[in-house]
Amino acid sequence: MFEELFYIHRRIVEDVPMDFKRYLYGEIDWRARHICLTGCRGTGKTTLLLQHYLETYNDVEKCLYLSADHVAVAGIGLFNIAREYFKLGGSAIIIDEIHKSPNWEAELKSIIDTFKQKQVLVSGSSAMKLEKSKADLSRRVVYYQLRDLSFREYLALIESIKLPVLSLEDILTNHVQYAEQITRGKSILKLFNDYLTEGMYPFIKEGKSTYLSKLLNVIEKVLYEDVAIAADMKQANIPVLKKILWLISSSVPFQVNIEKMSRELGISKQYVYEYINHLDAAGLIHAVPYGGTGYRTIRKPAKILMANSNLLFAVNRAMRAEAERGCVRETFFVSQLAALLRTTIAEMGDFMVADQYVFEIGGTSKGNRQIKDIANAFVAADGIEVGFSNKIPLYLFGLLY
Repeated sequence: MFEELFYIHRRIVEDVPMDFKRYLYGEIDWRARHICLTGCRGTGKTTLLLQHYLETYNDVEKCLYLSADHVAVAGIGLFNIAREYFKLGGSAIIIDEIHKSPNWEAELKSIIDTFKQKQVLVSGSSAMKLEKSKADLSRRVVYYQLRDLSFREYLALIESIKLPVLSLEDILTNHVQYAEQITRGKSILKLFNDYLTEGMYPFIKEGKSTYLSKLLNVIEKVLYEDVAIAADMKQANIPVLKKILWLISSSVPFQVNIEKMSRELGISKQYVYEYINHLDAAGLIHAVPYGGTGYRTIRKPAKILMANSNLLFAVNRAMRAEAERGCVRETFFVSQLAALLRTTIAEMGDFMVADQYVFEIGGTSKGNRQIKDIANAFVAADGIEVGFSNKIPLYLFGLLY
């Protein structure tokens, strides 16, 4: 049994890059016994776990990598492999794409409960499936979510440009100084435009020529393998999910009108709400709520954006359409802020962040007119290298992680 598993392990780890690590690598408490890494497909979860293997173990007899969807693993069973491996003296096991294994929740619980002193590291690209199990496993497992590449990471990966992580406070109070340092000797706006189009997934390192097709494949797999299975949805209903993505991608940007969506899609309003929730949970869209509290903020999103601008461009290109620039700007801004801080629709301006900062998103000519009488209000402007006063270059918000 282990001869084949060890062979697969060695083939997988032999080409793992060590010169670039995702932001999350330094945030994970690798001393924890049981870790679950979630995130959308293509974000680099496998590479991150194997980098930990190489730095900490680098010995197949101490730590074994398994992919749960490999036929050799499926035929034996996760618990059986773990039991026999730990009998041989292994210290840790990495189980990639664990949600693809039948009865994975019960097997993972059994592994953790039986081998309490062993390290068990798992990953899964189906956030929907893993979130459902979180309540049962949260006392046993530490969860981490890996987001898409930030602009800061993209610069490090593609251009070997190393920049520090900035907090929102850093950007709001010292954006002029940071922008002057960052833009010195760099075509920062060109790099930013490249990133917005094709640069939010690590496989951009494999070349631009195949990037779009890979990203469209990611969307297909999320819809047919993650959403359909986790939501117990019939395959025949998947085209409706695609239509929702097309509606969002072709809008300027998409203002939510549930009744209109119900008519255009030919489904009930209840299903519209459910499908939006499924796409949001799967990491394909951001459903941005109204600010404040109450039923309206929970039930009905005010605006829906694609989860990142690369997905926006990919869906539009598949439809042979152009992504509207205003939608690209807002999609990027929300993709960077929403995962870190509460981001809602502002009564005046475009977005409110952390319930205290108001942002207006626009191009080079965007002024303060809409937010001139609001405290803690800022303009995030596309197309400028260095800002002034409360007008901040949009690209700086790509340095938050």
